[in-house]
Amino acid sequence: MTNQSSLRPTLTLSDLYDSHIVYTSRPSYISNPWLEPEVHQSNFLTGRELIIANEMPVIVHEASVTDKLKMLFEAIGKAMPTNTLKFQDQSSYEQLIQDLAHDYKKVYFQYIHGEDILNKKYYALDKDIFVALNNKARIPEWTNHKYLPTREVVDIDNFVEAVAKWEYPFVLKPGDDLPTAGGYGVMICYNDADLEQAKLRIENAKNETDTMIIEQKVEAVANYCVQYAYSKYTGVRYIGTSEQLTNKYGYYNGNENVQDVPDAVIQAGKEIMEVGVSKGYFGIAGFDLLVDSNHDIFAIDLNFRQNGSTSMLLLEPFLQEGYHKFYSYLSHVDNSKFFNTIMKYVNMGVLFPLSYYDGDWFDNEVVKSRFGCIWHGENKAYVEKMEQQFLNDLEEK
Repeated sequence: MTNQSSLRPTLTLSDLYDSHIVYTSRPSYISNPWLEPEVHQSNFLTGRELIIANEMPVIVHEASVTDKLKMLFEAIGKAMPTNTLKFQDQSSYEQLIQDLAHDYKKVYFQYIHGEDILNKKYYALDKDIFVALNNKARIPEWTNHKYLPTREVVDIDNFVEAVAKWEYPFVLKPGDDLPTAGGYGVMICYNDADLEQAKLRIENAKNETDTMIIEQKVEAVANYCVQYAYSKYTGVRYIGTSEQLTNKYGYYNGNENVQDVPDAVIQAGKEIMEVGVSKGYFGIAGFDLLVDSNHDIFAIDLNFRQNGSTSMLLLEPFLQEGYHKFYSYLSHVDNSKFFNTIMKYVNMGVLFPLSYYDGDWFDNEVVKSRFGCIWHGENKAYVEKMEQQFLNDLEEK
């Protein structure tokens, strides 16, 4: 493997944020109808950006910074991050955030938290701006009314009547300020059965959601996540594009790198980023832009926050030239075998570790370990072969 000690990411978080800012990627412990992450998955997310944080302090669950992560990082020539602020549970997480804020720190949130947890005056990025830019109903404002599929925003009480006028397939999304992630709040309807399932979810959300979006299902030939960074030091900077891997219902299956991104897509994303910056946004953002067979561009989601594949783009100097895939895995075997199999492929130089959530950290419950990573190899066929071999090794008795 290449000696990587002298390499560094294309950009790090401490290049973008002032020294008094602390980062947390954990969703709030308080869920909503469109974001109900399992507690261990939310804890796992806290380690995802450690390797690109550089000097920026990161709030992280203790199970995400055990000796197993240290061993994985050592295998690729990286030191264990020392910029961590650790918590163990909801109480210690919320107390840590409050203590930091009252110690004259600002917190940069990946997902908004309730005012009862932390007053918005302690947000590094203005909370009202953050909420507005991530509101799916307001996408037309941030695209200057360009790149839009046919869509309708309706009061949730009028949804059933409004959706009856649409022809399949179409997409349903919440149209308010509640945070969503990973496609969990998106419902693609191809038939009556899909719509009936969606109606049940929407009915259950009525107490917390005021509006719904009904949107044309774009028949895409490419699904890009085009990403940018902005700070007063760097200006608007294009950091790369990944292609999103999803099934027909939009469920997320990772990201892969893409070499030949149309200039029009990069320009569309830059225009959107510049609008966000003009409203007061700073940091990293990624925009889901679809391209159809007519080469038309459609903005279906604007994530004014870091994205799953952000680390993959910034860590390109560390990766083999060729094909890259960002993904994460949940142990379905014993945690020791899971870790040892991961280490085997890291040592082979085809698997780059980002995060490891150590289920064995927990004494009083059985917790499956989780692993976030980047596959990298000379081409897609080779990486797919290695990944399948990895999965087969996990299944072997």
